[in-house]
Amino acid sequence: MRRRTQAGLVARSAERDLFRGNFDTSPDDGRHRFLFHVHGTAGVGKTRLVKEFEHLAREQGALTAYVDETAGSVPAVLEAVCRQFGAQGHRLKDLERLVATHHERRYEAEAAALAALDPAPDGTPSAGGMALARAGLAGLGLVPGVAPFTAVLDPEQLAHGADRLRSVLAARFRNHDDVRLVLDPESVLTPVLADELDALASDVPWIVLLLDTYERTGPFLDAWLHALLTTDRYGALPDTVVVVTAGQNPADPARWGTFADFMTSLPLRPFTEAEARGLLAERGVTAEPVVAEALRVTGGLPVLLSTIAGTRPAGPEDVTDPSATAVERFLKWEQDPGRRLAALAGALPRLLDVDVFAVAADCDRDRAEELYTWVETLPFADRLGGRLRYHDIVRAPMLRLQRGRSPRGWNDGHTRLAQAFRRWREQTESGRDSGTLWLDDIWCELRLGELYHRICSDDPAAVSDTLRDLVEACDQGDVVAARWIRMLEDAGRDVFVPGVSGWGGMLSDALASGGTQAVLDTLLEWAGHSSPSGPRRPEAGPSGSLRMRRRQARSRRDPAPAGAVGDWYTAEERDSSRSAYRVTRLTAAMPPPLLARIHRDRALAYASREDRAAAVTELGHALVLTPDDARTLALRGEYLRTAGRNAEAAADLERATTLDPADAYAWASLGATRLALRHPEGARTALDRALDLKPDYAWALVRRARVARELGDPEGRLAALDRAVAADPDSAWAHCERGDALRAADRDQESLDAYDRAVALDPGYASAYASRGVAHHRLGHLDEALADLDRALELNPSYAWARERRDAVVRDRVG
Repeated sequence: MRRRTQAGLVARSAERDLFRGNFDTSPDDGRHRFLFHVHGTAGVGKTRLVKEFEHLAREQGALTAYVDETAGSVPAVLEAVCRQFGAQGHRLKDLERLVATHHERRYEAEAAALAALDPAPDGTPSAGGMALARAGLAGLGLVPGVAPFTAVLDPEQLAHGADRLRSVLAARFRNHDDVRLVLDPESVLTPVLADELDALASDVPWIVLLLDTYERTGPFLDAWLHALLTTDRYGALPDTVVVVTAGQNPADPARWGTFADFMTSLPLRPFTEAEARGLLAERGVTAEPVVAEALRVTGGLPVLLSTIAGTRPAGPEDVTDPSATAVERFLKWEQDPGRRLAALAGALPRLLDVDVFAVAADCDRDRAEELYTWVETLPFADRLGGRLRYHDIVRAPMLRLQRGRSPRGWNDGHTRLAQAFRRWREQTESGRDSGTLWLDDIWCELRLGELYHRICSDDPAAVSDTLRDLVEACDQGDVVAARWIRMLEDAGRDVFVPGVSGWGGMLSDALASGGTQAVLDTLLEWAGHSSPSGPRRPEAGPSGSLRMRRRQARSRRDPAPAGAVGDWYTAEERDSSRSAYRVTRLTAAMPPPLLARIHRDRALAYASREDRAAAVTELGHALVLTPDDARTLALRGEYLRTAGRNAEAAADLERATTLDPADAYAWASLGATRLALRHPEGARTALDRALDLKPDYAWALVRRARVARELGDPEGRLAALDRAVAADPDSAWAHCERGDALRAADRDQESLDAYDRAVALDPGYASAYASRGVAHHRLGHLDEALADLDRALELNPSYAWARERRDAVVRDRVG
């Protein structure tokens, strides 16, 4: 009885009996279930039931592992399983080793991919093209700054880009297994998991995996789990494996419908009256007037019943609406003032650990440890991995109480937390490449905590900084963008700024309907900067959602997001100078540089699918907002150059180099543009300037070699290309250009080595095949020459120069 009371489960007997009875049923029996899915609304007791399931499984001798949202990927889930099985005396040694290797290779791959994405002015350093490189990275999610491209690239282009990236990583790792471990870790790790579990099955009667908070982990776990349980893609699992999932939503019928005979769905609802009375009685609350009032105000929600039972109300007058008075009830029965303050302080952060709690409670480490240990025992403090999170139903009134009772104390607490999160974030950044930070979950969490507390502390720049970060987050894909949007919603709700939470709600709708591209489009729409050249918006996307929310909000007299609709708020808010101040501030939350950044992102997306005209238009919009932005001018100049509009390109690039003389990218592009305009001397000056700034700039070195060719300097041409391949040994383009220079110097045999390297790096490089065919022809290797030229024409049927060279080879063979 004591154990059940501590577990907080005096009800759910049917669910517990069903799960316990499953261990008495053989896996061969048609009644046996391999999967249990617990689902229901927040506060209904899912996590406690899953924890009870784990206890019941261990009573049956099962080996168990519990995983929640703190694991953000399949490898992270497997790492948690290894750790927990090891703690129970059963190590998965092979899987542990592979997971550790995955982490190492992933970091190596990120560094290699970031280096490969060092921007080149024309975006096409090889036949595969920078667009395809970006597409591959976008599809694989390895490098920041590329995810929005997945919204505008077709599947064929993504697949081609992914193949191109695989070849780069293959050259880097020299081991196919390492490449797969980076690009497709599930396919490498999961078969090892299956083998390890099969080996364990002879040592333990049951193996139980419990996956909690599935509404957050399901997006990356559900397809994997389905394949693991229902197919032999990863190998066969032992039939003594039982899986429990728990989340707010029912199982996806499209995926799990055919698995119904092997799984049990356990929908949890608020307690029945009998169950609620049982919980109250077990906590000593039996007086009928008190019980009746508790039933009325809680609606049977377990978390609220536990809170009321913990206060042991003397009479019905002590039982009031828990959503408004939970704080007062808790404080009324806690005599220690330090604990009273600790409970309130713990509500300020969204997630708690000892470090965060020490800052929130403004106390030293020893006192924080003592108070935190007590906070862990509170019925509304839900465990998430090694941390705590107050249940929303209790946390919300705690926040309202502090904000209303002491506005200065509220601001001081959130300011203190914002500063701490900033300090911790800066510590994680020390000595690291800034480009990798967005891939780091710890850094993201610290940055989100910093922004959340800045918004709550009334920092005037917090919302603007959040939206600026959101644009960056969109570059990382839907999952990261969703975290920033969710934080915006949470902060707006917790500090009671309906405009901010409204922004978050509509951005969430946009993300769901059209991905990150729709989020960017929505931001531009709010600011009145939607461009007619913009990508097609889904029919049920954010535009329609915005109009619908406007109508609904007007009918409810609720405030809406500001910005382009900054005058749209209620009469009640107009009467409040503080609310009006907030709306005015929100109107300025998307300053011109932020809007310009969104246009630049759209331009990059268009360029990645070779739509240079649309990219130039988007950059024009950006330059209206930030006319002296040298980077945007350089980018537009480069896109104009690749579109053949060289005079316009030169004007943009000249101005860009004037505004930022240290931009090697702009100087290199200007050199290429001047060469296209037949000004080789001016091209040499610009390219030399780029190379002074960045001596290992491979793209500029290849262009410098072309200038040397125009100026009749074969030695300078070859010297530049030698430097180019040394700077970027994986550039097929540089090797091919070097082969051309060697062939021009009548060093045909040496040129073959350069061409061989080029086609090895990029098997789809038509120009390298054609050039190698000409070299073979000059050396009298007619069969090899014909084969190479045929391959070039197969890759590019309109390649006129290759066709002419092939005709010449055919004539020589006939002759």
